[in-house]
Amino acid sequence: MPIVVIVLGVVLLLILMMGFKLNGFLSLIIVSLAVGIGEGIPITKVIASIENGMGSTLGSLALVVGLGAILGKLMAEGGGAQKIANTLINKFGRKNVQIAIVVTGFIVGIALFYEVGLVLLIPLVFTLAATADIPLIYIGLPMTAALSVTHGFLPPHPGATAVVSVYKADIGLTLLYGILVGIPVVILAGPVFATYAKRFSRGVPENLYKAQAYKEEELPGFWISLFTALIPVILMALATVAKLTLPENSNIRSVLSFIGDPVMALLIAVIIAIFTFGLNRGKKINEVMKIAEAAISSIAMILLIIGGGGAFKQVLIDSGVGKYIADVVKQSNFSPLFLAWLIAAALRIAQGSATVAAITAAGIMAPIVAASNIRPELMVLATGAGSLIFSHVNDPGFWMFKEFFNLTIGETFATWSIMETIISVAGLIGVLFLNMLI
Repeated sequence: MPIVVIVLGVVLLLILMMGFKLNGFLSLIIVSLAVGIGEGIPITKVIASIENGMGSTLGSLALVVGLGAILGKLMAEGGGAQKIANTLINKFGRKNVQIAIVVTGFIVGIALFYEVGLVLLIPLVFTLAATADIPLIYIGLPMTAALSVTHGFLPPHPGATAVVSVYKADIGLTLLYGILVGIPVVILAGPVFATYAKRFSRGVPENLYKAQAYKEEELPGFWISLFTALIPVILMALATVAKLTLPENSNIRSVLSFIGDPVMALLIAVIIAIFTFGLNRGKKINEVMKIAEAAISSIAMILLIIGGGGAFKQVLIDSGVGKYIADVVKQSNFSPLFLAWLIAAALRIAQGSATVAAITAAGIMAPIVAASNIRPELMVLATGAGSLIFSHVNDPGFWMFKEFFNLTIGETFATWSIMETIISVAGLIGVLFLNMLI
């Protein structure tokens, strides 16, 4: 049966990554070769299938991920993210500090990779906990919940954007639906769960606590920082609204669709960020370009892993396995949304990487979108939700959280791992509910 080959391929992927500690990209390429041959694709055509899969996946996606990385790096280096965080925390005050940190994490998380956002915001969490005498977990957990939700649900993050490409979903609608589902999920997994989890709080780690990287007078303005960070979201949202409300021959719709394309929206944001977070902060253009180069070099392996996932997807399509799976699922009682979540969740628990789990699950489930009436945007969110479940010792994020919040392994399971599971399950419930409404 074709499904047996897929199962063996996934097992091989896990053995290579977990047992032999092989790089995710190399593991995906080896598994793509093995599955392709096992499914009966001629040896001379397997390589072509892998090349086509990588090329089609990394086409526009490389631009989106690259530009997003540059924007995030400029935002971090220019002090924009710190200014947004400082202002929101000051405005909301100590009593509502959780709301401030959630809003900060959500805004910053849209523009930054999870790891970058965590490293950037953790000094602010330390400062707040130390100066206001607030339990560290009480404010740290809502921040990480917001970052995690934006990482798993919202483009232009690499995993979410890659899954959008695989399912051929509308990126603007995915962003809109992701925000609708993500807000209540963040509240539940962040401020609500933190009320219970704060009992695990320890003191701020002395070796990690540092003063603010920038003095207040060195930071850019709040509104210009916020505007620059949200430019991609604003432009993509406008394009989506135009598609839903204006006729196809409308000039306004054409213009908004052009500037709201993810590549154009991020390019516009990067150009503006070069001024707002670079030149206007006293940096020379060559300094700004070094920041951009550093951003690109940091995502090279992420792009290769995404490309490897695309290769695996293409092998499944070319072998005809996708059609077989589609026929099986159509005869089952499982919702494609639940099945996508379940596959991604199983892969996440087994091998740790949310990005690999999401892309691999999307490759397996892609044919279902064409064979069903399920909105591909909701499939993106269901897959993303599954890819976040129960992070544990095979996920670098687990260890980052443990060390930053000075916890034992058991306490990390009781806080971080449970928070990620709440996000995953609540995200699935939100997607299923949204599916009933639209």
